[in-house]
Amino acid sequence: MMSHAEKQNEALAGHLLDHYAGRIARARRPCILGLSGLQGSGKSTLARVMKAQAVTRGWVTDVLSLDDFYYARSEREALAREVHPLLRTRGVPGTHEIELMMSVLAALPHASSRLPVPHPRFDKGRDTRISPSRWPRITQAPDLVIVEGWALGIRPQLQAALAKPINALERDEDADGSWRRWVNKQLRSYQPLWRAFDALIVLQAPGWEIVRRWRGEQEQDLIARRAPLAMGAPTMARFLMHFERLSRHALATLPALADTVVEYDDERHVTGLNHG
Repeated sequence: MMSHAEKQNEALAGHLLDHYAGRIARARRPCILGLSGLQGSGKSTLARVMKAQAVTRGWVTDVLSLDDFYYARSEREALAREVHPLLRTRGVPGTHEIELMMSVLAALPHASSRLPVPHPRFDKGRDTRISPSRWPRITQAPDLVIVEGWALGIRPQLQAALAKPINALERDEDADGSWRRWVNKQLRSYQPLWRAFDALIVLQAPGWEIVRRWRGEQEQDLIARRAPLAMGAPTMARFLMHFERLSRHALATLPALADTVVEYDDERHVTGLNHG
């Protein structure tokens, strides 16, 4: 028997595919749907359900995760030395290889067994990419590509908004604001990717405190399963501070930029579904 969450995802996936079916069917190239949600919002699970349902409808479908395009640990170590120590931690804009994702998307219309399109996978347990020889290969041009990630669609903040630290991490480890200004500047290079989306779907959480709770619950599940490198509460609290500024910015600004907004309550129950 399916849980409430599973039933909800099945119904939501079906509704979203119904809504965008015409666009997918008419597209002369892969239709690209951006699925944006903050940590713990369930975007990865929803993307998998959407893919499964799309395949049953006869659409060749692939899912790409922004997380898989994180720079390798060695590259982030270089950023930490050359730009700012906080860039050692993956997650914020500037720690993804956006040019690689753009090149993968550009190659997909021509994917075949003779011209397979490899794309990276990131091992979060080891905090680095898996070897390129083990990357998945797409061997058929897709009808639908679902790109999921926590930062999708976010635009840079105004410079004035960067002046005041938003939490203890920024106050103590970015006192001069150089890290947050650099991260904000990197968002400019993400905008061509956002413009490549045929539509942006936003999973809207009630607020930052709920996002923190959801992400903490995910980590508790990892700890219970004795997953490698699962984070305890103090480590998790510091980790999430890297994301707080842009997460709050996303909560405030993304609904107005989205084609579809899925609203959730504190327990991840869908309370609203709005198409722009």
